[in-house]
Amino acid sequence: MVDLKKILESGGKSNPFWFVGPCVIENRDVLRTIAEQVKKISEAHQIPVVFKASFDKANRTSHKSFRGLGLEEGLKELAWVKKEFGLPIVTDIHESHQAKPVAEVADILQIPAFLCRQTDLLEATSRTGKYVNVKKGQFLSPSNVKQIVNKLREFGAKGFWITERGVSFGYQRLVVDFSGFPEMEKTQASIILDITHSVQLPGGLGESTAGLREAIPSLARAGAAVGVAGFFAETHPDPSLAKSDASNAWPLAHLENLMVGCRAIARASQSVEHFSDVR
Repeated sequence: MVDLKKILESGGKSNPFWFVGPCVIENRDVLRTIAEQVKKISEAHQIPVVFKASFDKANRTSHKSFRGLGLEEGLKELAWVKKEFGLPIVTDIHESHQAKPVAEVADILQIPAFLCRQTDLLEATSRTGKYVNVKKGQFLSPSNVKQIVNKLREFGAKGFWITERGVSFGYQRLVVDFSGFPEMEKTQASIILDITHSVQLPGGLGESTAGLREAIPSLARAGAAVGVAGFFAETHPDPSLAKSDASNAWPLAHLENLMVGCRAIARASQSVEHFSDVR
């Protein structure tokens, strides 16, 4: 059986992988446009990628906001992307009963940040035999990650990642604390940096989330220099038309340069001493 985690991390921190795609499944045309470009970038530059898209955004700011196509139709679209483009799939679940059907399509099951401590959800995803990506809650300290990892191991997770997506700092502001990365890595979990959700301004537009899109490259470059295993990023052909997280979606036309640039920084960073033995 293919060890996807091993493949994604085969280049080490010098060639970080990417979980990338639209925030939510809107329609097949958008999926096709993004998947084609993601696959093209991956093949041209030998950067490992996993296609990301949500079938349901159950945690939108407003209950009136677009949530997606739902479980059944959403999984059909993700299965189409997987077959048409040969890309592995990651998508998030919000309830334990979703784990089994989603595992029939997705290669990686993702736990949303606000649900990262839900024991039943962590167990359900772990028991599927698929890889698990846990978004670290905006309310958690780096030391709290140890207990999440302990649960995943106890429940027999095949393999997992912890994704940093910023910590709440006052009102409508998230901050990435890079000083916490070494502490999280002590759990033996590989760390992913979510460069698009970390620039969100939650509820900043009243009934929807605002964001600082222009800060994404700075955050990504910093993560590459620090040395993350991978990046999580949401992209869209026209962010102004995105039906979810429009303010912090990265323009698809600029995705290649961002990915290649981060890889160049990662390579340079990994060529110098990181002082990992200093205590």
